[in-house]
Amino acid sequence: MAVPKKKVSSARRDKRRSNNSKLTLPGMVKCSNPACGETIRPHCVCKVCGYYNGKKVLNVKEEA
Repeated sequence: MAVPKKKVSSARRDKRRSNNSKLTLPGMVKCSNPACGETIRPHCVCKVCGYYNGKKVLNVKEEA
């Protein structure tokens, strides 16, 4: 059975563990509505105008 010869230093241990915590944002794309142009997550309905794939699918209330 394999047994470590020496104690792993905290710096080395933390360097190894830090690679799992790197979070990345999902890629953002522009809204398919040319009048809107808001950046949204891909394959999602735009919350500003309600467009998806060039078609209006949601009725969004406009705040005045």
